[in-house]
Amino acid sequence: MKKSLCTSVVLSLLGLGSMFVSAQPEQPIPVAKSADKYELELVAKGVQIPWGMVWLNEQDLLVTDRAGELRLIRNGKLVEQPISGVPKVHAERQGGLLDIELDPNFKDNGWIYLSYSGYEGDEEGYNTSIMRARLKGMALIDQQLLFDGGPNTKTTYHYGSRIEFDKDGYLYFSIGDRGNRDVHPQNLAHDAGKIHRINADGSIPTSNPFYNKKDARQSIYSYGHRNPQGMAMHPETGAIWTHEHGPRGGDEVNIIKPGANYGWPEITYGINYNGSTITDETSREGMQQPDWIWVPSIAPSGMQFVSSDKYPQWQGSIVIGSMKFAHLVLLELDGSEITGHSKLFEGAGRVRSISTHPNGDLYLGIDGMGIFKIVPKS
Repeated sequence: MKKSLCTSVVLSLLGLGSMFVSAQPEQPIPVAKSADKYELELVAKGVQIPWGMVWLNEQDLLVTDRAGELRLIRNGKLVEQPISGVPKVHAERQGGLLDIELDPNFKDNGWIYLSYSGYEGDEEGYNTSIMRARLKGMALIDQQLLFDGGPNTKTTYHYGSRIEFDKDGYLYFSIGDRGNRDVHPQNLAHDAGKIHRINADGSIPTSNPFYNKKDARQSIYSYGHRNPQGMAMHPETGAIWTHEHGPRGGDEVNIIKPGANYGWPEITYGINYNGSTITDETSREGMQQPDWIWVPSIAPSGMQFVSSDKYPQWQGSIVIGSMKFAHLVLLELDGSEITGHSKLFEGAGRVRSISTHPNGDLYLGIDGMGIFKIVPKS
């Protein structure tokens, strides 16, 4: 698929260096035509960094607070008592209790999946871990560690950690490069800088692309990623879509393909934070091009396909939080091609997570502000 840029820089489409692309004037994201039709309604306060959210049923919303607490919002009110039994997390900088997802057969088996920055493993430090547990009252029980990323490192950022199931029941999750771009993303012997795929019980599917490759981690599904913090399954095709943070410029949306190399840090449309060049290459044979690029970076977080008839203007689109610019981004699609983008709720805050209620309502978790529902403007 052809890459799309959020800028109108023709030269970037010709594959010139990322330094040149990033030096172009910033192109503002247009306001969505439907922006005046909806507003945000506060549901609950008290969760400081609502990293992940999932609905257990029509009344109960579970929210991870990155500091290490799992909170329950019941009938629109935050239950005062946090849920006990959560794993020990390294809650520093970008680390902590991160994403949450339900088993596709949750109604029958009760499994809840969590990602977090954990201390598991023999090496000193921490990395992305995946566990599952069941909820009994206000406590997690039957905890099982499914995946322990390695090797550990003492860096406290780029954990990735988004979780998603596909239509076949496979569990996908991301691990960022853990701040060591020159070692992890292109090395199949390391878990960092990858999208992984496991079975719901933590075992490895034999159909994984590197299952039989010597010295490769069998759980790896794709590699060459920087820090993916958005993941969602396309409701029609079943494909796993992700977005990831670039450095200074070069945030990406990617459709994940088995065994594919997404290039980081060998190719990128971004530069270092100090303005220096990471690489002059934005493309290379054998490496995937992004399906969408943001220059400048928007700091994306959270990702949902919109299929609800509650938002007819957005059906078939994707909504993504922009933490940098404090609004919601709407990506318009034509099938699996991104055709444009626009913004909603300017100044709303750092949209960290997005979840769809069983009735189709969209909910946003906004850093330091709480949980909000998108409703028709009164």
